[in-house]
Amino acid sequence: MQALTDLWTRLDLPPEALAQVALSGAEPALPSSFAIGTAAQASIAAVALAAAEFHRLRGGPAQSVRVAMRDAAIEFRSERYLRLGEGPLPDLWDPIAGLYRCAGGWLRVHTNFRHHRDGLVRLLGTADTREAVAAELARRDALAVEREAAEAGLVVAALRDLAEWDASAPGQAVAAEPLVAVERIGDAPPRLPGLGARPLSGIRVLELTRIIAGPVAGRLLAAHGAAVLHITAPHLPQVEPLVMDTGRGKRSAFLDLRRPGEARRFRDLATQADVVLQSYRPGGLDDLGLGAAALARLRPGLIHASLSAYGFTGPWAGRRGFDSLVQAASGLNRAEAAAARSTEPKALPAQALDHAGGTLLALGILVALLRRARQGGTWQVRVSLARTALWLRSLPRLPQGFAAPDPRFEEVADRIETVESRFGRLALVRHAARLSATPAAWATPPMPLGSDAPVWWG
Repeated sequence: MQALTDLWTRLDLPPEALAQVALSGAEPALPSSFAIGTAAQASIAAVALAAAEFHRLRGGPAQSVRVAMRDAAIEFRSERYLRLGEGPLPDLWDPIAGLYRCAGGWLRVHTNFRHHRDGLVRLLGTADTREAVAAELARRDALAVEREAAEAGLVVAALRDLAEWDASAPGQAVAAEPLVAVERIGDAPPRLPGLGARPLSGIRVLELTRIIAGPVAGRLLAAHGAAVLHITAPHLPQVEPLVMDTGRGKRSAFLDLRRPGEARRFRDLATQADVVLQSYRPGGLDDLGLGAAALARLRPGLIHASLSAYGFTGPWAGRRGFDSLVQAASGLNRAEAAAARSTEPKALPAQALDHAGGTLLALGILVALLRRARQGGTWQVRVSLARTALWLRSLPRLPQGFAAPDPRFEEVADRIETVESRFGRLALVRHAARLSATPAAWATPPMPLGSDAPVWWG
């Protein structure tokens, strides 16, 4: 409850609303020295409570929110429990992705996108196999490879300990940023739609995201009734099982924003949107004339929400990254290994930065919706995985955390629902928050990318 209270009050949300929340369960929820269950429960509860507050502001009834820690921790691993048909899906990880011992230090590489894998192999000048990559990296310094890869636009991270990260220039820049930044960037009159059946009924969200964190934010908004239109393009790489896991309640359309006609169609959609949610490389949409400032001029009153890997200031602000890499760079893998008395770096038992980052981004969007309703304005919301890692570190560590079991699919059957989709029959994790008046639910199953026309509905 203290973690939830801290989240809630730092965003200037009404403290009396916290009386409507009931939290149950206790750490450790997952085998980790970090309080992943607390992070999951507090952030998911904060989103649900903010949605309930927005519904009440629109004229709906006050309602209670309940979140069990076990349920929240399972939701933070939703992609692990995804099933298609009768069996588990293939491994999400490319064979070359993962951890390597170098001549100096350790390195984690991310090669799930083919162009990242090809780029790494070219950089190293080696064969396209894990064995060849391992042999070459064993001769090299981890920090040197990290620098070279970043200059080439690739995604790798040298492992640091907590103190090294804290002392580094990117670590200090991230530490100076707010956990959830909600900033007014323009003027517009207050806007509060009339009461709908769900907290976010009538709220239109234009989503440009991939992989886990950004799509989790859109999934949460859809669970509370928002109309979420996911935009991607056929040439952009995706991981289809993650589309299945995070696509509930959304429609999906193709637009290639490099093409002037399709970019104009996107702008037309943005002029009718309440929220633009994006998780591409910082500055990537600015290069296309579709960044926060340009869209704010086009649509006064818009809420523009962005998620980045390494924050929005400092020398790594434009660097590409993913959860596993931020865990490595920010010291979490070494800290987890030390707690487990492991001689090798140890990853967290969940993509906790992705799930927490996406959940916090949804929270920031709801805060901006509440402020827009009361104060007016155009708003920018920003969250980063690296700053989320600092928040996870700030929660009390768990000396006996590794005594917790690692829940298998069979042990979480009560948290799984079966959904028929165009992919086939899917087993998906239920949402952890329980609202008494407006239960969270997804109106539609996940759809293959590009299944819909790029138009608003309803």
